[in-house]
Amino acid sequence: MLVAAGALLLTALPAAATAVEPLPRAHAHNDYEHERPLLDALDHGFTSVEADIYLVDGELRVGHDPEDLRPGRTLQSLYLDPLARRVRHGSVYPGSRQQLQLLVDIKNNGAATYTELDKVLRTYDKMLTTYHKGKVKPGAVTVVISGDRPRELMAAQERRRAFYDGRLSDLGQGNPGLIPLISDNWTNHFTWTGVGEMPAAERDKLRQIVATAHRDGQRVRFWATPDAAGPARDALWRELVAADVDHVNTDDLAGLEQFLRANDRTDRAPA
Repeated sequence: MLVAAGALLLTALPAAATAVEPLPRAHAHNDYEHERPLLDALDHGFTSVEADIYLVDGELRVGHDPEDLRPGRTLQSLYLDPLARRVRHGSVYPGSRQQLQLLVDIKNNGAATYTELDKVLRTYDKMLTTYHKGKVKPGAVTVVISGDRPRELMAAQERRRAFYDGRLSDLGQGNPGLIPLISDNWTNHFTWTGVGEMPAAERDKLRQIVATAHRDGQRVRFWATPDAAGPARDALWRELVAADVDHVNTDDLAGLEQFLRANDRTDRAPA
């Protein structure tokens, strides 16, 4: 029932949305699990959304687990097509140059799924950030590949319509033309989860990670940060913002929007 309703809403979506001030740090983790994938995130000002995909019967189906997949519930129908309709009017957010990051998490058959995705993305060339012969041409939407990422295949492409989601092991190696984003599991690198004062050594480590990434023209995101509403989450989010982490990860769209509008007053260039 939810899928049918979502499809109906997508069909009825007007080409241009009402003005919303975009939030450059807001990342919608598992965005497709919201009642209106993509659309709810955009209504809250999010500028990065995450979709898990599986290649099934020639379709790039969206869902967290295989049992969640449905024919027709694809990356195109939930994300690429509605974004293309919005971008026809100039940008994802009317009146703003803010880009949107579409983080695509490949869940099966990495090389085969990416190869099909690459074919699909050719249809959306006009709105996408692209790479060609060493040069990056910015677009309204930047696709970044996470999950089962075929690095060698992507690196060998002369022309790409998608980029590679790096890990902290890639930090300091540069190459933003392939790896514009460094993401990692917070709990693999930090013990602090928002209770009490953040240890000074961990605060310094976080800021050094961000400084190194930014020096190399890359952005930073952590997943597995606390996401239950309360003081611990707010404390950790405050440290992320203070360290200038580029994407704050959440499933709570309204909660992060409220926090960032109250606590993040930094003027930042489009992602």
